[in-house]
Amino acid sequence: MSDDRQIKAGRLAGKSLPTAIVLVAAPVLLEQFLAAFVGLVDKVLTGGLPTGATAALDGVGIGAYVGWFIGISLSALGIGGLAIISRSLGKGDVRSAELGLGQATTFSVIWGVILAFALHAAAPLLAKIGGLSPEAAEACTVYVRRIALGLPFASLTMVGIMSLHGAGEAVRPFFIMLVVNIVNIVVSWQLSGSVVAVFGRSFASSGAMGVEGIATGTVISRIVGAVLVFALIVHGVQDLRLRRWALRPDSEMLRRIIRVGLPAFGDGMAMWVGNILVVGIVGMIAAQQALELGLVSGTQDGLIGAHIIGVQWEAFSFLPGFALGTAAATLVGQYLGAGNREMATRAIWACTAVAAVFMGAAGFGFIFGGEFLTRQISRDPLHLEIAPELLRICGFVQVFFAMAMVIREAIKGAGDTRWALWINLIGTYGIRVPFSYWIGYKAGGGLVGVWWVLCLEIVVRALLFLVRLLHGGWKRIEV
Repeated sequence: MSDDRQIKAGRLAGKSLPTAIVLVAAPVLLEQFLAAFVGLVDKVLTGGLPTGATAALDGVGIGAYVGWFIGISLSALGIGGLAIISRSLGKGDVRSAELGLGQATTFSVIWGVILAFALHAAAPLLAKIGGLSPEAAEACTVYVRRIALGLPFASLTMVGIMSLHGAGEAVRPFFIMLVVNIVNIVVSWQLSGSVVAVFGRSFASSGAMGVEGIATGTVISRIVGAVLVFALIVHGVQDLRLRRWALRPDSEMLRRIIRVGLPAFGDGMAMWVGNILVVGIVGMIAAQQALELGLVSGTQDGLIGAHIIGVQWEAFSFLPGFALGTAAATLVGQYLGAGNREMATRAIWACTAVAAVFMGAAGFGFIFGGEFLTRQISRDPLHLEIAPELLRICGFVQVFFAMAMVIREAIKGAGDTRWALWINLIGTYGIRVPFSYWIGYKAGGGLVGVWWVLCLEIVVRALLFLVRLLHGGWKRIEV
C-alpha cells in the first residue's frame, strides 16, 4: 500500500488496521459499558425505593426510552461532525477538521436547548402512550421532565466526544465518562432514598427524593461531563483543537454537517418512534390482560417493567457492537479521506467479525442465565416469569445484531446516512410495528410474541445492511 493512501493526520496516522481498531474500540467499549451500567443502576435504585417500586420501575422504564431518544437526537449532529473530521484528517486537512469541530460545538448547545423544551412538554404524552397506571405515569413524568434539564449539557458532551472519536481520540473521553458515571451513580443513590443490596448487605441512602432524585443525579453528572469535554477540546488533541474562529457560524460547513446528520436524525427518530409504538402495544397487552384478570387499575403493573428489564440487559450486548461500529465509522471516514477504499472495506469486515464474537458470547449468557440476570434488578414474580424468556429469545440473534450495528455505523461514518434511514424504515414500519401488533396483541402472543417479532426484524435488517455493504455505493458518498 503506497504512502499517499495512508491516514495522514490525527492519532491514527500511520497505524496498522488492528492497532487502529484497538485504539478506538477498546476505550469506547469501556465507555459504553459504564453508560449501560449507569442505566442498570437507575433500574436497581428504582426497584429499591421504599414504596411503589413496581409502578415506579414501569415509569422509569418508559423514561429509559427518553435516554434512547436523547442519544439519537444528539448523535445525529455528532455523526455529521465525526464524518467531516474523520474524512478531513484522513487527507490531512486539519483546518476543515477544526472548522467542523467548531460548528458542531456551537450548534450542539442550541440543539440541546430545543430538545429540552420539547421533551419537557412531551413527558405526559409518553406516559399515556405507554398505558401506565396513574402511579407509574406520575413517576414517568417526573423522571422525564427532570432529565430534560440536562439536555444542553448532554448535547455538548456527546457531540464533543463523537468529534474526538472522528480524530481517533477515545482514551481521554473514556476517562471523562468514567468521572461522569461515578458522579451519576453516587449522587442519584444519595438523593433517591433507595435501599440497595451489595454482597448480601443492604445500604440505604439519606435522601428521600425518589425517582426525582435519580433523575437529578443524572442532570448533575451531565453538567460535569460538559465542563470536562469543553476543557478537553479547548486544550486540544493531536491535530484537532477547538478554535475561537471556528465557533462563528459557517453556512457551508454547517450545510455539510446537516447533509450527513439530518438523514441520521430521521433514521434514529424513525427507530425511536417505532419502539415507542411497540411500548404502546405492550401497554395494550397489559390492559388486555388486566381486563381478563379483572384488575381494578385497568392495567397490569409489571409487564412494561419486564420488557424494560429485557431491554436493559440486552443493552449490555450492544456494547461491543457500538464500540466496533464507532471504530468502523472512524476508520472508514479516514481511509476514504485518504483515498483508500480497499482498507475502508477491510476495516468494516474486521470490526464486524470481532463484534459478532463478543455479542454471540453475550447471547449465550442470555440463553442460559436469564433468570439470574432478572433477579439482579427485580424479584417481582411477573418479572421473573417473563423477562428470562425474553432474554432467551434475543440471545439467538446477537450475531445478526452485531452485523446490523457495525455495518450501519460504518456506512454512516462514510456519510451514507440516507441508505441507513431507508433500511431502518423498512425494518421498523414494514415488520417491527405492524407484526408486533398483529402477533402480540391481536393474535394473543403477548409480550413474548412481540419479542419474537423484534428479533426476527433484526435478522432482516442485518441482511439488508449486508446487501448495502456488498453493493459498495457507500464508498462514493461525498461529505
